[in-house]
Amino acid sequence: MSITERISTSPDGTHADQSPAQRFREVRELTDLLSARLSAEDQTPQSMTEASPAKWHRAHVTWFFEEFILRRDPSYTVYDETYRYLFNSYYEAVGERHPRPDRGLVTRPGVDDITHYRNYVDGAMEDVLTRGALDDDALDLLELGCNHEQQHQELLLMDIKHLFSTIPLSPGPVYVDRDPDTPTSTGPTTWRSVSGGITEIGAAPGVGFSYDNESPRHRVFLEDFEIAERAVTNADLLEFMADDGYRRHEFWLSDGWATIRQHGWDAPGYWRFDDGEWTTFTLSGRRRVELGEPVMHVSFYEADAFARWSGARLPTEFEWEAAACALGSQRGELLDPDRCHPGMAGAAMIGDVWEWTASAYLPYPGFVPANGAVGEYNGKFMSDQHVLRGASAITPRGHERPTYRNFFPAPSRWVFAGLRLAR
Repeated sequence: MSITERISTSPDGTHADQSPAQRFREVRELTDLLSARLSAEDQTPQSMTEASPAKWHRAHVTWFFEEFILRRDPSYTVYDETYRYLFNSYYEAVGERHPRPDRGLVTRPGVDDITHYRNYVDGAMEDVLTRGALDDDALDLLELGCNHEQQHQELLLMDIKHLFSTIPLSPGPVYVDRDPDTPTSTGPTTWRSVSGGITEIGAAPGVGFSYDNESPRHRVFLEDFEIAERAVTNADLLEFMADDGYRRHEFWLSDGWATIRQHGWDAPGYWRFDDGEWTTFTLSGRRRVELGEPVMHVSFYEADAFARWSGARLPTEFEWEAAACALGSQRGELLDPDRCHPGMAGAAMIGDVWEWTASAYLPYPGFVPANGAVGEYNGKFMSDQHVLRGASAITPRGHERPTYRNFFPAPSRWVFAGLRLAR
């Protein structure tokens, strides 16, 4: 039985047909399956400050369950007290932690040690779940921990892709791409009208899981607008490049213009001009750029510049959510190591790439972080970042929803991020 068959969610992504134990087990199994494709040498290095080693991701998500659920029981024996320092990410309330830029220098504990750690924590979690020993607060933390691990499944693939791209001789396929279910048209952009007015935005209380940054649900006023019926494609971006888009300052924000000049960007991330054609690096190795695929690995600056060049703009996150709810948001298949580009089903807005919006990452009106360390999960990062909406080809199924607020700094390009136009 394939992992695609084994992991399922209810239509609204609430996992209503799963017990907490099943939910926990299946999320953990997917992480193990993804990392099984990587050698110990693959899992140890850190290719840039923003990325983390695969080994660290595997340990950090395990530490989350140990720290926030298992440690609540005074009788629980911690696996290794030093792991609290090594694998805490940014929770100040928990204590000191190893500097993020140095995660790739930690050769010990090794990959086998991290596997033993995962197995130890999994066994303890299975025990408390089998005994029904978790109260409602702990079950809420369990669901948060499962979603947290799904985030890191995507981050693991983002980071390993960046690492592999730095190898002088491109490695062979590790995960196998396939074409999107519905190839995107390379023809002219078509538009869908969306009526404005007072619109409710954010996660509705009691309807499945959502992060705290998706709440409270609140009202915004939108003017009537139009949104593109497809994401911007590689063909579109090549037209921008052919028109000297990367060399014409009039399309760029000041910070963006300084950034592309500093780094010498003249094409999306992972692109390279080889033997007269553009190629891109993927999780299945380097291949030619396919014109009909959504462009990805562009920064917010590039997305904004392309929109200006097009005579359009990026949608706000509120426009994006209103349009997604109006047009539907059905996704394709679950992330599978053999099928890393599930694509979209029909004309959905949630599919192959996260989409940059024009919105800064800020709290919704009335937002209050949760008490304790888990209150540091999202709120403390609401500064100098931009919101992305949708999902990417490597987002685990069931982890996407129209209200999801992803966020990254404007220069970020290793994210599986593209854009959709509005006007």
